[in-house]
Amino acid sequence: MTVLYYLVLILHLIACFFLIAVVLLQQGKGQDLASAFGGGGTQAAFGPRGSATLLSRVTTGLAAVFMITSISLAVLKQKESSVLDAIPAAASPTPAAAPTNVLGMPLTPTASPSPAAPAAVASPSASVAPTAAPAASPAPTK
Repeated sequence: MTVLYYLVLILHLIACFFLIAVVLLQQGKGQDLASAFGGGGTQAAFGPRGSATLLSRVTTGLAAVFMITSISLAVLKQKESSVLDAIPAAASPTPAAAPTNVLGMPLTPTASPSPAAPAAVASPSASVAPTAAPAASPAPTK
């Protein structure tokens, strides 16, 4: 099975390099200066359609070989262990462990509520302000 895998891999690499070369050798449609600035348009939607040249046929064949060898390599690939399998599973942090920043230094909270005074819980009756008598202002002295 490994010999077949390496044969398909070599065929795949050869097809890749030839496909790159054949695509780079082809001349694009409408390669004159007028087509660069929007001129030289034709009535056809996708440009003039000529007969298929040898390079276009070779490109089609190499693209088919590339796709077939890609699928074959995926099927023939042995189930090897991944690099991620070698990493040990991280232990869950203990609840008493202090949080740390990126550098591993412990974080110190800027303002934390004191454990003796729990935070007030909002309730519907708490949203109504109690009616309190206004404070008496001191009498002016002369």
